[in-house]
Amino acid sequence: MISPDAPEAPHHTGAPRLVATDVDGTLLDDDHAISERTVSAISRAVAAGAGFVLVTGRPPRWIPPIVARLPAGLVRLCVCANGAVLYDAVDDAVLAAHTLDPDAVRTVAAIAAELFPGCGLGVERVGNSETGGADEFLADPAYVHAWGESDAGPATRDELLAHPVTKLLVRAPELSSDQMRERLGPRVEGLADLTFSHPGGLIEAAAPGVTKASGLAEVAARAGVDASDVVAFGDMPNDREMLRWAGRGVAMGNAHPELLALADEVTAPNTRHGLAEVLERWF
Repeated sequence: MISPDAPEAPHHTGAPRLVATDVDGTLLDDDHAISERTVSAISRAVAAGAGFVLVTGRPPRWIPPIVARLPAGLVRLCVCANGAVLYDAVDDAVLAAHTLDPDAVRTVAAIAAELFPGCGLGVERVGNSETGGADEFLADPAYVHAWGESDAGPATRDELLAHPVTKLLVRAPELSSDQMRERLGPRVEGLADLTFSHPGGLIEAAAPGVTKASGLAEVAARAGVDASDVVAFGDMPNDREMLRWAGRGVAMGNAHPELLALADEVTAPNTRHGLAEVLERWF
């Protein structure tokens, strides 16, 4: 796995051999669309021989609608669940999964309940024989979905904590996600990797060392591409390790201040073709 403290890759100088992008707030605009200019830039990059990979906090089941908005054959490998799952969007198959074990899930959940009384819990589980091959999201009754809609199945807290998970979600909408991470992080250090992709009181916990950087590194290794030949785009703290790991880490103009401070470059916002603006230099 790639540690959050891993050294940064040498700065990328030539045309990238692999283009990696977050989805929400980066590839998608605020209407959840991908602009024609962005599609054209990505298509030219792929035609020139560059690889293209989606790197997202989304689970695999939320990937097909994104792939459907892109030309056929443009994307195959997708890093999902903040690095916990490697998904083949063409074959609709999970190629690899890294899970947080039940003991760690229970411990993190207990600490979260102590720090954030009344918080809701949810879990993402990768597809297996128990789930009928499909990944699933389960949540307790206290969980308030951050995006307004939910495909969560109901579960008791004991049921949530009984199995390995690709992601444990802790929801306390009365707080900011920054506040939650600041308080929970020191208590679970070494037990889980914490991040967030929504600012309004939602923390996402994965197995130690599992980040978008570790997932992207797995894709790059399969393609025989060095980190220095990767350009990565993102907008939220769950993109932090990926932008640090890639040869060129690009923050969107709408990015969280944490990313704006660490990125090699800040491009235009997701509503103004920021991803295309960078790729058009090379393709």
